Amino acid sequence: MRASVEEAGALLERSDSAGRRRLRSASPVQGPRPGSLRRQSSSFREDVGHAASETYLVSRLTFKLLHCLGIGYRWMSQLLALTIYAILLMPGFIQVGYYYFFSSQVRRSIVYGDQPRNRLDLYIPEDSSRPYPVVAFVTGGAWIIGYKAWGALLGRRLAERGIIVACIDYRNFPQGTIGDMVNDASQGISFVCNNIANYGGDPNQIYLMGQSAGAHIAACALMEQAVKESGGHPVSWSVTQIKAYFGLSGGYNIHSLVDHFNERGLHRSIFLSIMEGEESLSRYSPEIVAKTSSAETIALLPPIVLMHGTEDYSIPSSASKTFVDVLQQAGAQARLLLYEGKTHTDIFLQDPLRGGRDPLVEDVLSVIHADDAIARQKVALAPTPRRLVFEWQLKLARQISPF
Repeated sequence: MRASVEEAGALLERSDSAGRRRLRSASPVQGPRPGSLRRQSSSFREDVGHAASETYLVSRLTFKLLHCLGIGYRWMSQLLALTIYAILLMPGFIQVGYYYFFSSQVRRSIVYGDQPRNRLDLYIPEDSSRPYPVVAFVTGGAWIIGYKAWGALLGRRLAERGIIVACIDYRNFPQGTIGDMVNDASQGISFVCNNIANYGGDPNQIYLMGQSAGAHIAACALMEQAVKESGGHPVSWSVTQIKAYFGLSGGYNIHSLVDHFNERGLHRSIFLSIMEGEESLSRYSPEIVAKTSSAETIALLPPIVLMHGTEDYSIPSSASKTFVDVLQQAGAQARLLLYEGKTHTDIFLQDPLRGGRDPLVEDVLSVIHADDAIARQKVALAPTPRRLVFEWQLKLARQISPF
């Protein structure tokens, strides 16, 4: 086992070194000139090659480490369920993938830092006549298989309704641990706050959102930034620049989720490795950080809206409820939106693929456009999203889903 882990570490080191060499040889990170929306993105071949190499490396090393720890069978069965799930929804994924790779409204793989995974995608509305509100989105993936393209469906839906979406990529385990993930997310948020005006975004209307593991990572970044800022430490972005935080299907007290994830197949030893050991669980539990934070730190936090399905078995909705309770008791503005009968992925994936009304998008827009009657009217007149998959596929995928 030790040899396998060392081999994995060597492979990761070579991958990271190669990634740094590629970044050093590239031109420095620069945004487009003010008012310009014509920044050149990476070519189709480079994007696909980058995504394929990263996905292959992380997946290979992850399953190799899991197998060495003696739980390969359980994860292989989960992988099989995930594969069948993806095949059932493939017609919808293909349509979203076509939009992702070929739409002129998508700016792919914009570099925001010096690590190979420090990239983000931008989804920009067609009409560029005015600055648009911005959602900085951190995607989920159990801290292991997260990837910025997972936010393509959300990015498309919001961009069609006048919102710029920045999907932030970050290092996954075993390429990085939770500290690396939070640092990457924070750098991505900083890039959005300081550069989004160059892409047609309104720097005074920036919202932060995360889904599943991404909700946890984004909440960690937000709380960490508030603690730094209230303590007078230098920061590259301010919590006060964030108008609201949306946490979708997230877990915020990691102490209380260790056993739950172990029963769900994310083995305790792996999860503790991701979280940098048991001694770090409190530091990376936004709920506990909020409990122990000063009044000055809490006062900096933006309004917080947590969203959760009542039939979410991957992360129970009680995780959001207890975090909201703690925030309210501490004096923060926080509220909980529960979606009756919805699972971990229903409101983020299956509902948008179904077409028609999208409760998640409607609730997000109601917050963003709370003081903009004209924007609300335009959203009300927007075309209804069409169905991307058949209902029988959605029902069967729901039964097979490993989430």
